[in-house]
Amino acid sequence: MRRFLLVVSVVILSGFLGTRTISQSRTSAQLAVVGATIYPSPTEAPIRDGVVVVDGAKIVAVGRRGAVRVPQGATVIDAAGSTMTAGFWNSHVHFLERMWMDPAKIPASDLTRQFQMMLTQYGFTSVFDIWSSLENTRQLRERVESGEVSGPRIRATGPAMFPKGSSTTPYLEIAPPATWATMGFMPHDRILLPRVAEPAETSEIARKLLDAGADGLKMYVAFPGRDGGVVPDSVIQALVKEGHSRGKPVFVHPTTTDGLMASVRAGVDVLAHTTPQSGPWSESVLSAMSQARVALIPTLSFWRYQVRHERMSAADAVEEAAIGQLRSWVGVGGEVLYGTDLGWVTEYDPTGEYVLMAKAGMTFSQILASLTTAPATRFGDSDRLGRITPGLTADLTILRSDPTKDIRALSTVDYTIRDGRVIYRSSR
Repeated sequence: MRRFLLVVSVVILSGFLGTRTISQSRTSAQLAVVGATIYPSPTEAPIRDGVVVVDGAKIVAVGRRGAVRVPQGATVIDAAGSTMTAGFWNSHVHFLERMWMDPAKIPASDLTRQFQMMLTQYGFTSVFDIWSSLENTRQLRERVESGEVSGPRIRATGPAMFPKGSSTTPYLEIAPPATWATMGFMPHDRILLPRVAEPAETSEIARKLLDAGADGLKMYVAFPGRDGGVVPDSVIQALVKEGHSRGKPVFVHPTTTDGLMASVRAGVDVLAHTTPQSGPWSESVLSAMSQARVALIPTLSFWRYQVRHERMSAADAVEEAAIGQLRSWVGVGGEVLYGTDLGWVTEYDPTGEYVLMAKAGMTFSQILASLTTAPATRFGDSDRLGRITPGLTADLTILRSDPTKDIRALSTVDYTIRDGRVIYRSSR
């Protein structure tokens, strides 16, 4: 009976890992990925025909085939012809769609499939949700961390703060409840939309969010439109003070160059978008951003998505403006974090973002850094995530082909591994 159960367990695990698994002679917590070209980090030389050995959730060995021993009994993934990197981060997502509502009631199989559809099939092992219901996202995270659902590790700011509207421009008229519902999102009252105008109320809301477990804070600092006003510097400074007092990052949606500059003066950590409506960034803007050591999430594909119902020439113009701003930022050595506003944007395939980042002049190594080492360092996780090296957590993305030859290969994923466990495999 014991032998029968052992054979059954091996068959089930081999079926889960797919046809590219070579063998497994016995059950084991060890995993070996063999034959891939390994990029240990964006700045290190690749290891051709490499081997990564994982024990439990940790990487224990990395090197060329023949130089690294594959433990007897380890599960082996044949990755010949593939490319392996550290697990990807998407630093700008939202769990706003109705499919994420009431996660405690959603079957584990549904949640796993939804995470695959949105994230894990594209290699993402870590995400930062920078506007949603904090309680709802906390429940999602608990389902994943319990092990019953396969998904990425999730950080969250909870609800973003919005400026209080003037008599002529209430901010949230851009998405009133009826329109919101037709877009497929949770009801407003499920998400909360705190509005602020004074430092004291900003501080109070920030403290409540941080006390409730928020991993960061987020604010929309400007009203929509080219000529929209900006909240006072003191309000953004209050947000930054509260976030930094707990060691948490502060994100802003800058909207305009004025909003960007106010945020930089206040000491924010991450600009969640470019500002293409403002035109090219001047040398003084780029210098201020650099001196503040701010990080930028370009979200280049977001802009065409936002104006997808407008004339093609209008979409082209806004996209080119965003590309130009990123090109300027990369040109002065600015830090870039990969992010796509996923969840607001419901086109999940990241291929277009990679293509646009390359068009803005980013090299493969720079794009890989935005997906791995840059967010791991920015969010305080560089001692366990972002690189493939012994002792770090086994978050790995295995690509079908070589992204140095075609950047679109970054979105063609055969395996996504988190904490040493396969959370997605392709069906090919």
